[in-house]
Amino acid sequence: MAKIKEEKKLTKDQAEKKILTLKKDLFNIRFKKINNQISNPAQYNQIKRSIARLYTNIKNSK
Repeated sequence: MAKIKEEKKLTKDQAEKKILTLKKDLFNIRFKKINNQISNPAQYNQIKRSIARLYTNIKNSK
């Protein structure tokens, strides 16, 4: 819940940088998932939701 509040407080530039970082994490998790090396499979969906929230915040801030 605290992460959601932090994401809402980010500026547009900060949100875009955060999205790029999360996309890199998502890419790495997909490789780990394919190789069965992932420790927390729910993390994949959490990152996807965070990216969607950030896109929504950017869209609403215009």
